[in-house]
Amino acid sequence: MDIFERIKQNNGPIGDLQKWIEGNFAFPKLKGSISNHITFNNKKTICWSYNNYLGIANSTEINEIDSFAQSEWSMTYPMGSRMMTGDTYLHDEFEINIASFINMEKALLLNFGYQGMISVIDSLLSVNDVVISDSQCHACIIDGIRLHKGVKLIYNHNDLEHLEKQLKKAEELTKNTNGGILVVTEGVFSMSGEQGKLKEICDLKSNYNFRFLVDDAHGFGVMGMKGNGTVCAYNLENQVDLYFTTFTKSMASFGAIIAGNKEIINYFKYNLRSQIFSKSLPMPVVKGLNERLKIIKNADSNRKILFEITSLLQEGLRKRNLLSDKVNTPITPIYFNIKIVDVFDLQKELVYQHGVFCSIVIYPVVPKGVVIFRLTPTSLHTKEDVEHTLKSFDVVFKKYIK
Repeated sequence: MDIFERIKQNNGPIGDLQKWIEGNFAFPKLKGSISNHITFNNKKTICWSYNNYLGIANSTEINEIDSFAQSEWSMTYPMGSRMMTGDTYLHDEFEINIASFINMEKALLLNFGYQGMISVIDSLLSVNDVVISDSQCHACIIDGIRLHKGVKLIYNHNDLEHLEKQLKKAEELTKNTNGGILVVTEGVFSMSGEQGKLKEICDLKSNYNFRFLVDDAHGFGVMGMKGNGTVCAYNLENQVDLYFTTFTKSMASFGAIIAGNKEIINYFKYNLRSQIFSKSLPMPVVKGLNERLKIIKNADSNRKILFEITSLLQEGLRKRNLLSDKVNTPITPIYFNIKIVDVFDLQKELVYQHGVFCSIVIYPVVPKGVVIFRLTPTSLHTKEDVEHTLKSFDVVFKKYIK
């Protein structure tokens, strides 16, 4: 069959819903400042869909920093990949500063989180190695593992007993291949709102020989002292081998890092295809990252408000039996068992009749048959926002949740 004809017949699990979802919960056009309130289709709403945990996006301080950096260097400088002509003192400075902040020996600045993680896994593993990942790992981890030509194992979400079974299987396999074992999980899972079992996994190192990679995209800036992440929150810096995070959440910017042992990070520096074959991050972005890192370190009041709002929202949802007790981060998922068409109606009613905008997550982001209504509190949300949202849920959810 012709490639294009096949695509026309099967537009993908989300693409097949395009005529119902586009402009609503897929590709919505949001207007106004990035804040707790936005305008959607001329309707002012409370927005629970930004990962702007500490509320710094579009703040006066950030706007001034970015405006200065833009006027100083423009978005074209430097030109070329870092290995060729795109390296600068600001890139080095940020790597030194953030490595110190997260208590790792060395860090490497990456252009993007998604392609960065794919490239990290691809460059790290040989065909002789076994990789073991949590079943709820992010798509970038899944796609990186797809490139692996060796054995791939998955353990049930946060299930240490199942992980141990997979480790035993991996040890048997690597006896024959003389390969190594990599375990991958997340500090904070973006869909379930649960923290990864980092300490428990580190404890398994006493019985099994493996390396441990943690993706902390949603933990950095939020968890730990001064926001230095979930690994630091549990004092596991000397046991977690590789730390990865992005700057599109709490830092409200671009880019990512991989951090760990100096020799391994130097290996990545010369072997990550996503970095070697792409243009360096522009100077204004890197200058902004350095300044944002200073803000994150001193954002204790923002974190305090964030967790106060999170507690109010989650307590209200638990009273209504809408939230799992396993959720222990600001990410707040409500699981539905309803028809997809009802999901669209539910969202429209919340937006246009009650002024509440939330992200809806469907397959293939989550397993088939699962629908998540995901709320992301920030330090900009208020008690009134929470109360209004909960009251709106009381009215709307009665119609759709059985």
